[in-house]
Amino acid sequence: METKLLDLKGKEVGKYDLPEVIFSVKPDPYFIHEVMKHYLANKHRGTACTKTRSEISGGGKKPWKQKGTGRARAGSTRSPIWRKGGVVFGPKPRSFRQYLPIQKLRQALLEALSARAADGAVLVMENLALEAAKTSSLKGLSKYLNAKSVLFITDKMDSNFKTASRNMTDFGWCLANNLNAYEAMRNERLVFTTGGLKVLADSVKEAK
Repeated sequence: METKLLDLKGKEVGKYDLPEVIFSVKPDPYFIHEVMKHYLANKHRGTACTKTRSEISGGGKKPWKQKGTGRARAGSTRSPIWRKGGVVFGPKPRSFRQYLPIQKLRQALLEALSARAADGAVLVMENLALEAAKTSSLKGLSKYLNAKSVLFITDKMDSNFKTASRNMTDFGWCLANNLNAYEAMRNERLVFTTGGLKVLADSVKEAK
């Protein structure tokens, strides 16, 4: 499978053969959906909290006597049916984390990358080495990519590129060893460096 080879000015300078060990896996949409739920659940903080009637201050005194007032019986002003009362069956802090074997996560990454490559979302660059840390140096590349979110995957990050892309909200980056299926599916464009592809291909071969 071939894709476009770009330079830092956003110009196409040739074609690049994507490694078959990464981009030749048949994607299973149901499996990818399972893994996406895993990543989203693990991002869930689970800090929502409400107070029960026992946790709200006040309410120790009986509002009125049990009989003779003509009103309904009431034992506390912090009853759930009262204003400012406790919450029944409300959320409490808890963990939403899910577990998946590392083999499944690796397989999901390969399937996600294969699916994105089939959609034409995967591009390749030689490197991310900029001569100067200027945002204006990336305007041509941003105009060519024309995407809401672009993820650059590399073997090592260039400090000038990191500084220059800091003000560009549509640009993000990660090291090849840290790439996962969620990031591969979430971003509209995936731009690999040749070094990043080599690192990823070597890690896949070692895992096998």
